[in-house]
Amino acid sequence: MSTVEALLHQIYNYIITHVGLYPEPLLPYDPSAVAHSTPTNPLKKRVKINIGTRKSLLALAQADIVKEQLEQMFPELEIEIHAMATMGDKNQVTPLHSFGAKSLWTHELEHGLVEGSLDLIVHSLKDMPTQLPETCSLGAILAREDPRDGVVFPPFSQYDHISQLPAGSVVGTSSVRRSAQLARAFPQLEFASVRGNVGTRLSKLDTPAEGAQKYACIILAAAGLNRLGLGNRITHYLEAPEVLYAVGQGALGIEVRKDDEQTRKFVEALSHIPTKLACLAERSLLRTLEGGCSVPIGVTTKWINEETLQLNAVVVSLDGTRAVDAVQLANVTTEAEAEKLGSDVAGKLREGGADEILEEIQGKKVEQTDEALPGGDGGAVEGMPAPVSIATDAEGFKKDGEETPERRIDESFLVVNESHY
Repeated sequence: MSTVEALLHQIYNYIITHVGLYPEPLLPYDPSAVAHSTPTNPLKKRVKINIGTRKSLLALAQADIVKEQLEQMFPELEIEIHAMATMGDKNQVTPLHSFGAKSLWTHELEHGLVEGSLDLIVHSLKDMPTQLPETCSLGAILAREDPRDGVVFPPFSQYDHISQLPAGSVVGTSSVRRSAQLARAFPQLEFASVRGNVGTRLSKLDTPAEGAQKYACIILAAAGLNRLGLGNRITHYLEAPEVLYAVGQGALGIEVRKDDEQTRKFVEALSHIPTKLACLAERSLLRTLEGGCSVPIGVTTKWINEETLQLNAVVVSLDGTRAVDAVQLANVTTEAEAEKLGSDVAGKLREGGADEILEEIQGKKVEQTDEALPGGDGGAVEGMPAPVSIATDAEGFKKDGEETPERRIDESFLVVNESHY
């Protein structure tokens, strides 16, 4: 300390001690203190994040949800959305079994993630395989939208509930989970496939083309309709115990690279812990049963209190005549506890005979796929109308209203992926 600094220090202490401006003397002057201070609002370096998603309006809306939440929490991010068509989007003719349905809606996106052109992928969680590529992980699960299925009737329908429909009425759905459970609850109804995005399906319901299948109603995921601003089209909801929803339905999952620590830290901030733990339990159940999103497994999860989770599950035969139900409560505060709850409920389903039902369904898939090969009849699944293949444009997208003479197995009832809807 210099002579001048020492003198000033003595003067300060004298004033403070004898005049009494402060209760304690000042600490010795430290000229380095200011240099070590941190600005209260430092400038942050801009970080580029590339989000991958499918090309559908719903997928883009869901990617926007993630983009907006990230931008609100981290203003320094510069985010760009990249949309692409997956195998499931581009080819609606080839039987899904030929693709490996577990990654039908994710394969191309994951390729971009692994090779580095994408930093994260936004999925409908129910479309995400329970087994991800070795280098990828589930980085976050956002707060769940309504996970239930919605029943949509055409305008001016005389009915407002599916239970009112007369015997023989046709319900449109592209999900064996829905059709199997509905057949169990309402055996007098019939079911037919309805393919396409949400807008296309609603058009097929409201204004069917001449000679096309007419539907008394169709079933769509409430979350998808709500995110598109079409929640007003829902006439009523399907509730447990009649119909349980799909694993992960209503939630958005963000897939990232395991070694990308920076992106992982950003997306972890978006996770909604109650939703994440509930969905991890559901996915553990599905993984334990070795089923993809193409089998009639329904679930519901409910928080009894902050630490107690109830998981209900059902496996139903395609015709709805046989079903195995299971339910369990558990203390769930960690991911490991969530995973254990799911595997425990899967064990109960197996004890009740679920494996037999699932193996029978898998056998029918193989049998029908074989029939669709060259030289086969290409017949439909028993109880379903024999379909025709759907013509596609040059990029592989379906041309509504066009059919080709070649008859094929209706893969939407053979190996069904919920595909957002």
